[in-house]
Amino acid sequence: MSGWFQKLFKSKVFLATQRDPEAKVTGVSPSLSPPSSSSLETAPFKPQKLPSALSSQTRWRRKYDLLVCHSVADIDIEEAKRLVSFLEASPCSLRCFLWQRDVCPGSAVPTEFCQVVQECHLQVLLITPNFLQEAWCMYMMHQTLAEGPVSNRLIPLILNLSHAQYPRELKFYFYINLSRNTGQAYSLINKTVLKYLEDQVKHEKTHDCSMDSTGNIISGADDR
Repeated sequence: MSGWFQKLFKSKVFLATQRDPEAKVTGVSPSLSPPSSSSLETAPFKPQKLPSALSSQTRWRRKYDLLVCHSVADIDIEEAKRLVSFLEASPCSLRCFLWQRDVCPGSAVPTEFCQVVQECHLQVLLITPNFLQEAWCMYMMHQTLAEGPVSNRLIPLILNLSHAQYPRELKFYFYINLSRNTGQAYSLINKTVLKYLEDQVKHEKTHDCSMDSTGNIISGADDR
């Protein structure tokens, strides 16, 4: 039996030297030798860097990044939940206020809605046939418009809605159609929010650069 093992060992060494003539005969072929420590080392984990706008003080001055307004119809609620799940997940990590989920039970709804609008950077209107038929949804839309009739804080979304049904009040706003490509639409919403926050950060930096530490305007300042 020992002679059989010796023959097997010699044959492996022979094959190893044939594949790699410079290989040292150590009793184990290069193909069977344990990997070196360098090969076991994996590349250091590099966490994905978040956009600077997400970590800015400008963003954190408001409690939420996005307010999602929708009807109470089950199909609209489910769509709003899917949208919020996408935006709140990494790497988006946006702070969303979903009306059906986050409203305080027993509170004065109109008062709370007005307060939430003030605490959010942007508002999303999930406009569907059900949305247009609910008086409360139309109230939310008009209240949002009252904050800024032509501001860039409003993102209209349409679902199962024709262009002819699009509210006249929003004719100056471009809408995102969720009926065509939902994944692409979700990504576009995320990019829109990030773009808004980035613009706010740039605007604030520009404003800070135009003022000195005492609050006086540097360029063109005079004592009058």
